[in-house]
Amino acid sequence: MFRFTWGDWAHLYQAILDAFAAANERLETTLGLDDVRARLRAGGRLTPLTDEELIRALKQLREWNLLDVVQNHAENYRTADEYERRNLQYSLTRQGEAAIAGVRHALEALASTGALQTAVLDAIADRLAELCVLLETPGSADRRIYTTLQELEGHLEALLDNTRTFNSELQRLLRAESADTGTFREVKSATVAYLQEFLTNLDQRARAIAAAAAQVEKNGVSLLHERALAGAELPPVPDGDPVPAWLAHRRARWDGLRAWFLPPEGVPARVEQLHDVARRAIITLLQALDRIHEARRRSSNAAQDFRELARWFALAPGEEDLHRLWHLAFGLASSRHAHLHQPDPELIPSSASWADAPPVEVSALLRTSGRTQQAGRTGKVRPVDALRARRAARARQERAELEAAWSMLGTDGPLPLSRFGELDHTVFERLLDLLGRALAARPDQTGIRRATTGDGRVDILLRPPPATSAPAVLRTGRGWLTGPDYLVEVRVAGSAARPAGDGRAGG
Repeated sequence: MFRFTWGDWAHLYQAILDAFAAANERLETTLGLDDVRARLRAGGRLTPLTDEELIRALKQLREWNLLDVVQNHAENYRTADEYERRNLQYSLTRQGEAAIAGVRHALEALASTGALQTAVLDAIADRLAELCVLLETPGSADRRIYTTLQELEGHLEALLDNTRTFNSELQRLLRAESADTGTFREVKSATVAYLQEFLTNLDQRARAIAAAAAQVEKNGVSLLHERALAGAELPPVPDGDPVPAWLAHRRARWDGLRAWFLPPEGVPARVEQLHDVARRAIITLLQALDRIHEARRRSSNAAQDFRELARWFALAPGEEDLHRLWHLAFGLASSRHAHLHQPDPELIPSSASWADAPPVEVSALLRTSGRTQQAGRTGKVRPVDALRARRAARARQERAELEAAWSMLGTDGPLPLSRFGELDHTVFERLLDLLGRALAARPDQTGIRRATTGDGRVDILLRPPPATSAPAVLRTGRGWLTGPDYLVEVRVAGSAARPAGDGRAGG
C-alpha cells in the first residue's frame, strides 16, 4: 500500500495522489489526463512532465491498486487524439484513500505535541452530565443524545491521544542531555510548572467524572446506546448490517471511559496512574534541575577534577610520590585511635607494639560522626491519645453536620428557590455556597448552569427563573435574603433526595 513513498518517482506518485485527494475534497471523483496535469500545476509542480511519463506513473499506481480506471462513454469525441486523452478517467480506490490517510497521519504524528488539558476533563464531565439530563428528561431528542455521545467520545479520544503523546515526550525529556544547558533548564522548569498546574484539582475532576458516569450507568448504558443508534440514522451498506459493529464500538469506548475513571473494585483507575507518572516526573525534573544548578555554580565538575587528578598521577616521578598524592587527594590513611584502651590495660605492657597488641573494638560512629557510641536516656513521649480523640470527635461532628446539610438540601427535581423558605443558618451557608458556584459557571446552550462541590459529591443545576415569578425570600435566624426565584436542582451522591418543603423549614 505504501510502495509509492520510496524510489526515484516517489515525489511524482505522492503529488498525483495528493491531486486526487484534493479533487475528492471538492467532490470530484474522477480525473482525466489533462485534469491530473492541471492539478499537478496547481499543487506547485512546475517540472516539465511528458504524457508518457504521466501515463507510466498512473499505470504504476493502478498496478499497485491505488488508482482505478474507467472509460467515459458519455463524452463526445471529435478526434482520435481527443479520444485517447479524454476517454480514460482515473479515480482513487479504497486502498488509495487509506494510503493517503496513512501518510498524512504519520506526518501529523511526527509534527504533533501532546498536552495534558484540564479543559478536556471538564468537557467530559459536562457531556456526561448532559447525557444524564437527556436520559432523565421525557421526550428528549435521540439526535441530541447521539451528538452529545459523539462529543463525549471525541473528548475521550483527545484525552487518550494527548496523554499518550505527552507521556512519550516527557520520558524522552527525562532521558535527554542537551549541550545548551540554559535552554535545557528553561524547558525543564516550564515542564515542572505545567505538570504542577495540571495536577491541581485533578482528583476532584476525576471524582466528578466518575460520579457522572455512574449516574449514566444508573439510567442504563444500553438505553443510551439504543437511543444514540436511533439518532445516528446509519445508512445501509451492501456488506451487511452495520448496527452490531456500531454498538460494539460504542461499548468499547464506554469500557475505555470506565477503565480511566470508574474501574472495577480493586483495580486502580488509569487517571491515578497518570497522577503517579506526573508526580514522579516532577521529582525527576527537579533533581535534574538541581544537578544543572550545581554544575553551573561550580567552576569545574567532578569529571574534570578526576581528569586533572589523572594527569597528576601520570606526571608523578616515583612510586612514593604516587602514594603521597593518593593520601592527599582521598585521605584514606589507616586510622589510629590513640585514645582507646584495652578493657584491662594492666594485661598489656606499655612497651608493647601496636602491631603485636590485640585489637581494640572501635565504634562504628567514630568514623562517621567523630565520637564514640554512648547510650543516653530516652526522651519522654507526650501522650496524644486525648488530643487525637478530641480531633476525631470534632471531625465526626463536622462531617455529620455536613451530611445533614446536604441531605436537607437535596431535591427530587427542579424546585423554585422560594420553596426552601426558612433554613438553619449553617444549611443556608451551604446553599449560598452552591448558588455562588452555579452562578459563577457559564450557562450551556439550554441556559442551565452546573457546578460541583470540591469533593465531587454534590451537583447543583440552576435554571433561569420564569418571567412571571416573584422574588424569592430565604429566612434564617440572622436575617433574610431576597433574590431571583431560580429553579434549583441539588443532587447528592449516595443519599435519597426529599422535596424542599418536607421537614426542612426551621432547620
